[in-house]
Amino acid sequence: MSIWGMDRRTWLHRANPVIKLAVLLLLFTMTVLTHDIDFVIYQAVIFTICLVLLCGLKMWKILLFALPFLIAFVSSSSTMMLFGRGETIWWEWGLLRVSEESFYRGLHLGFKGIAFAAEGLLFVTTTSSVDLFYGLMQKLKLAPKFAYSFMASIRLLPMVWEEFLIRRQALQVRGCPPLRGVRGMIKRVGMYAVPLLAQSIRRAHRVAAAMEAEQFNGEHGRGRTYYYESRYSVYDLLIVILLTLAAAAAYMCASWYPWFGIGDVRFD
Repeated sequence: MSIWGMDRRTWLHRANPVIKLAVLLLLFTMTVLTHDIDFVIYQAVIFTICLVLLCGLKMWKILLFALPFLIAFVSSSSTMMLFGRGETIWWEWGLLRVSEESFYRGLHLGFKGIAFAAEGLLFVTTTSSVDLFYGLMQKLKLAPKFAYSFMASIRLLPMVWEEFLIRRQALQVRGCPPLRGVRGMIKRVGMYAVPLLAQSIRRAHRVAAAMEAEQFNGEHGRGRTYYYESRYSVYDLLIVILLTLAAAAAYMCASWYPWFGIGDVRFD
């Protein structure tokens, strides 16, 4: 089993992917439209707690997944703090200027990114791509030619990586010296890109021909039966209640226990 697989199965894994997708899209919209820094901070905190408790992964895996988002938090918030507009100047040196307004906007932007990351990882780590596309086909009537094409492309990605490793090993066996500099980098890209692209085109053609032969082109998809049936269950109601309560808890905490109490951080 892959080390990136889930370590334990929670009830969130059993919820219908379509319901999870709809609820999380609403949460994304709520986060986008939130301009209160306290509300955004509590969203980031509460959804991160939900992620840790319900994703079914060990803590070190969660931290590894969250590392790019932490880097994005530092870079985006610091950029806004150092180069944002503001009237109350705290520190200035050359082009760098930190004001009270830019500081709060930087924190707002960074925590909004953390909230997005927690919501997205909560969906990605608890949803199988196969279950998602079967749910989209059966519940939202997505055309089979699109759903099966996406699933086939996801399955082909490990093959492309394996071919890249084989190509690299073959070049090492043939004694190809390491290429340095810009010209060497361009030549190396050509040595890898052309064979991999040609092999990918051949494989894509074979997959397309096989899918058309099995009538995956959508022309006869209305009466299609499915091996995996997407059903609604009590877990769908639970996820709606849980995430609604999480959003309500973030709002109430921001109202009762504000960190900054400055409200909207945008310019008038």
